[in-house]
Amino acid sequence: MEKPVLVVKLGTAVISGNDGVISRSIVQKVAAGIAALSETYRIVLVSSGAVGSGKSYIRHYKGSITERKAAAAVGNPILILLYQKYFNKYGIPVAQALCERHHFSRRRSFVQLKETFAAFWQNGILPIVNENDLVSNIELKFSDNDELATLIAIGFDAETMIICTSAGGFMDNDKQIIPHVAKIDNTILGYVKTDKSSLGLGGMTSKLTFTRLAASLGIQVIICGLGGKAPFMAALNGTNGTTFKAQSSNLKARQKWLASGSITLGSIFVDKGAAKALHQRRSLLTVGITSIQGKFGAGEVVQLMDDEETIIGVAKVKLDTQAIIDSVSRKNVVAAHADDIVIF
Repeated sequence: MEKPVLVVKLGTAVISGNDGVISRSIVQKVAAGIAALSETYRIVLVSSGAVGSGKSYIRHYKGSITERKAAAAVGNPILILLYQKYFNKYGIPVAQALCERHHFSRRRSFVQLKETFAAFWQNGILPIVNENDLVSNIELKFSDNDELATLIAIGFDAETMIICTSAGGFMDNDKQIIPHVAKIDNTILGYVKTDKSSLGLGGMTSKLTFTRLAASLGIQVIICGLGGKAPFMAALNGTNGTTFKAQSSNLKARQKWLASGSITLGSIFVDKGAAKALHQRRSLLTVGITSIQGKFGAGEVVQLMDDEETIIGVAKVKLDTQAIIDSVSRKNVVAAHADDIVIF
């Protein structure tokens, strides 16, 4: 029986000092922790820190898109060499995997990606993943590495995803870490603050968004810090950070791929009746659509939003933006077939 998949995501702030320089002691701790778990899990490490590692080489760095791309290109080899140094102490070779959205959005490319990762694991190699910032189209970039880690976790059918953060866990209004969350409801959402790290792209809002997606598709998610001697082991034992319970999910592999990896170019907002029908596994009719954001073509994937602006799923649409707009007052026009819809 194959070992379960564990995805570990490290944000820039949790592995860096305030100057953005990667902490060698933290990388050493990460290497020790992952080495201890490598006999139990097939592990993917998603690591930020490339931009922070490379930006000092960019003269008069101001953080523009072009400068971030250049800094990432310089920083990626610096980061991977640092990981290589410390994982080598445990006899674990590392592979750098720079991903783009099309690796997930095209089914054939995604299958090849999974096969490559399987080869890594069969040979005891740890894949270290980051976005390929140098060539990624700004409109199709991952929003941050929380999203990238989540897409990998869902697409690779991970058992658990660990998101490491400088906050140490998910906190209530009294700044106390909540140890266990059975379901992300309005009370939990009410604790979310909109701040984010000065070093990274994503704050707790991002983490909770992708945590909810992963948990709804059957993945246990742990948001934790890197304090203590064995932070990953403590997280898996429920003594470090916040554990979000996995919800039951019976999605097939293609549906998980659709939910996790497809490029989302727009959003379709639906009324209460349409939302109810979608939860009953029915097709999306144009009469239930209240508004559209973005432009997309037939066959592309969009987010489905309810009247409270909550993402309820994704759909591969049969019609382009204009065709849907032209058909909203007509009965029985299918915007997306039930087989091409995944509800979270």
